[in-house]
Amino acid sequence: MSAFHFRKPSYLNVLLLSALSITSTIAQSDTSKYLQSEDIFNLEIAATPKVSADGKKVAYVRRTSDIMTDTNRSNIWIVDVDGNNHRPLFSGKNSFHSPVWSPSGDRLAYISNEDGQSQLYVRWMDTGQTALLSNVQESIGNVTWSPDGEQIAFTMKVKDSHKPLDVKMPKKPKGAKWSESVEYVTKARYQADGAGILEPAYTHIFVIPALGGTARQLTSGNYNHGGALAWGKTGRKIFFSANRHDEWEYQTRESNIFSVTLDGDIQQITDEPGAEYNPKVSPDGKYIAYLSADDKKLAYRNRYLMIKNIAGADWQTNLSKNIDNALSNIHWNKNGSGLYYQMEERGTVTIGYTDLKSQHKKLVQGLGGGTMGRPYTFATFDVNNDVVAYTKGKTDRPADVYTNVRGTNTQVTYLNEDVLGHKVLGEVSEVIYNSSIDGEEIQGWYITPPDFDPSKKYPLILEIHGGPHLSYGPHFTAELQRFAAEGYVVFYDNHRGSTGYGERFALLLQNKYSSKYDFADHMSGVDAMIDKGFIDKEKLYIAGGSAGGIASAYAIGLTDRFKAAAVSKPVINWISKVLTADSYLGQIPNQFPGMPWDNFEHYWQRSPLSLVGNVTTPTMLLTGEADRRTPMSETEQFYQALKLRKVDTIMVRVPGSPHGIAGKPSRMVAKIENILAWFAKYQ
Repeated sequence: MSAFHFRKPSYLNVLLLSALSITSTIAQSDTSKYLQSEDIFNLEIAATPKVSADGKKVAYVRRTSDIMTDTNRSNIWIVDVDGNNHRPLFSGKNSFHSPVWSPSGDRLAYISNEDGQSQLYVRWMDTGQTALLSNVQESIGNVTWSPDGEQIAFTMKVKDSHKPLDVKMPKKPKGAKWSESVEYVTKARYQADGAGILEPAYTHIFVIPALGGTARQLTSGNYNHGGALAWGKTGRKIFFSANRHDEWEYQTRESNIFSVTLDGDIQQITDEPGAEYNPKVSPDGKYIAYLSADDKKLAYRNRYLMIKNIAGADWQTNLSKNIDNALSNIHWNKNGSGLYYQMEERGTVTIGYTDLKSQHKKLVQGLGGGTMGRPYTFATFDVNNDVVAYTKGKTDRPADVYTNVRGTNTQVTYLNEDVLGHKVLGEVSEVIYNSSIDGEEIQGWYITPPDFDPSKKYPLILEIHGGPHLSYGPHFTAELQRFAAEGYVVFYDNHRGSTGYGERFALLLQNKYSSKYDFADHMSGVDAMIDKGFIDKEKLYIAGGSAGGIASAYAIGLTDRFKAAAVSKPVINWISKVLTADSYLGQIPNQFPGMPWDNFEHYWQRSPLSLVGNVTTPTMLLTGEADRRTPMSETEQFYQALKLRKVDTIMVRVPGSPHGIAGKPSRMVAKIENILAWFAKYQ
């Protein structure tokens, strides 16, 4: 077990002492010591840590909110690996993100919208001078330095200029005002949540001189060449992932590793069934490591860490074949003798390491806190010179930056002490129980209200996570802490189908989402909470979003135990959903036994609408009007069905919002406060 060292900067101690002094003379109100909605605007979160080449500094993205513009800001800060010299590199109203150190560490590339359009910039670290490198009209991604620091590769969309029809319209008279021209949709992938109807375009790889100049396109063809990029050791090739088959739109589980020379010559490196992606070239240039998942038509597949020769004998091996989990975020160590990676384990993230003989060890465990609203299991890390920087929160704090240097873990930022240091938050506790339907062990957590008294009875909110192949964990959550601050015990679980428990557990929901099986997991958890003796069993409430919204809507068709429900962005009718949403190409073949017109009864039985005749629970429905993942038409079907049955219901429509209805600070607050008001109505 690694040692942990926590070092708070002296100025923070001064601030905390000052705060204690002030609160000793100024009486707080009964509520000000608890988390309030306005506090959400002041919370910060650390993301995207990047370790410098010498392993001495960490640049990271510091995300904040602007209460005046209701936007999320990203600034770039830097800190020594021991926590000293914490200061901003770029800070202000513009967005600064995606920092990438040059190979020598003398420069930092980043993306910013300070000139209106997101562009690529470089900062010289010794002088602080910056240069605008790009002048492009599309968003840039996957910024990667060449080994000699002379060039930078990135990906960007290129619009398809092909017109599907040769239409001859009459000449428009001078001064005439006609309706807007028609738009054509011809692609199978024609829409995306948050983007709407997509203009035909393809992602390509570009290079640009690191001292500025003109970006040059390397890849060609009507394919998407995306994901992480990796330069070869000599700087003459770039490795990437793509599906260059003609049927690529329909092959959602297929991609291969390719290389492209600076002259545009493309060569295929892998050719296995399924997806190979996230290439990383070893320091000596001999091997390429990548992630791989098979193409079986199932909702969840493990991701494995593969390694193969770049040239010479066609040799490859699976370094994680004995790990029943999905690996991600791989990095070579400094001498090429092994790789770092991360994976979910029982509600938290673990950073692991393996040598080239598949001897694994766990370096850091318990990571999380990378999301602000709900307690999803999310964190990330970076490594350079075998120094690891990672994001990690606590049950009462969003993610900060930590470092691991020679086995010692140090917390190097404390971003939320000013907001949360004087607050009393709900305590998070674990609960393990068995599902009533088949005895499957389920892990869950519950948050008790601040100043909790176990001799009292409290109302309970069951909150169900989305995905369904995601997971919650013991992490900070602004939404659920607000519920706790209003006197609720909040319970959440990682029901069957959740990730971080192996492939078998994740596939227990195959063709059963939602169903009596996950329903049993949730209700068994509610019963386990009641058995603790501090839950008022007459005051039970249920909430969830996306897959959790489906499960919530399905649950109130099977039971009347809940006094009220808050169903966010649900699927109500699977038959209509898969033929209107943006996810149909991947969802139909992997989550269902066949097409909806051939398997009507299966789709219908999994639809909450099939149970609406049983619903008596007062239900709030919350969905974004621009949602293309679980379209508003799904919510409207349930609303109208409940109205026809004269069940008390209210539809909360979020103007302009895509699937992420809490994507802006005020929207998160509105979601929380509307749910609280609805539940208060049925106390």
